[in-house]
Amino acid sequence: MKLTAGEKILQTVVVVLLALLCVSVLYPFLYMLAISLNDGADAARGGVYLIPRDLTFINYEIVLGNEVIRNSYLITIARTVVGTIGGLIVTLLIAYGLSYRGLPLRSTILSYILITMLFNGGLVPFYIQLNNLGLLNTFWVYILPGLFSVWNMFVMLKFIQGIPEALIESAELDGAGPVRTLMQIVIPLSKPMLAALGLFTAVGHWNDWFAGAFFVTDQSLIPVQTFLQQLLSASDISAVLGSNSNQEALARSSQMQNITLMSIKMAVVMVSALPILCVYPFLQKYFVKGVLVGSVKG
Repeated sequence: MKLTAGEKILQTVVVVLLALLCVSVLYPFLYMLAISLNDGADAARGGVYLIPRDLTFINYEIVLGNEVIRNSYLITIARTVVGTIGGLIVTLLIAYGLSYRGLPLRSTILSYILITMLFNGGLVPFYIQLNNLGLLNTFWVYILPGLFSVWNMFVMLKFIQGIPEALIESAELDGAGPVRTLMQIVIPLSKPMLAALGLFTAVGHWNDWFAGAFFVTDQSLIPVQTFLQQLLSASDISAVLGSNSNQEALARSSQMQNITLMSIKMAVVMVSALPILCVYPFLQKYFVKGVLVGSVKG
């Protein structure tokens, strides 16, 4: 089909706008990467925008060699894996149970759950509740409060209700119980939706700094994003170096004289962002297929 002159102009404008949008998104990432790979003292003089002028890996040696950062990285990975898997299992089980229209008090339960999504008690009552449950300063403060997501439950519920009833009825006629129906019919058909919601949940866990900043005071339990938040507000590089032998050796080296707090910050940002950026493209295809189908089918 031949495009008219107006359609060609419109297409060109759209391409240019999208290209500018891509540049605006990619440039900050490339800038931080260039700073993190550049000598700190050299970068402080300015003029480093996209390509490192004085290439060095000392910033990453310091970051990856720091015991606090390594530990916070492990905490973040653990909470992301456990929190995502646990959250999907709990939320799916609740959505599957509420998908049965004959469930007693089903409407009342759904209304109660909806109210919790629209209103909450606030931060102070939530903090008091966590304290009473003994979750403060524990790893489980990252996991248990987020095991159930109301929004994800409604998406799953709509998706499950969109599965043809004939499939479930056929399974029940063959003697399948609720657990077998869930494992052999619902879950296999829900993989795109579970992948999409799983990625949303994982990104939420990975990027969360709030819980570590307000509910945890033990530095050995803070996630990497909370450490990054503390680092961004730090004014001294000693907040990063700590006191382990590796850092003391680096402090005595001549290279250490060229390290700046900004270059360390950029290296920590890159280390904390790269893993989730690497996972995202592999699951991106499930977004529209999983989330939209679960949202619009009634």
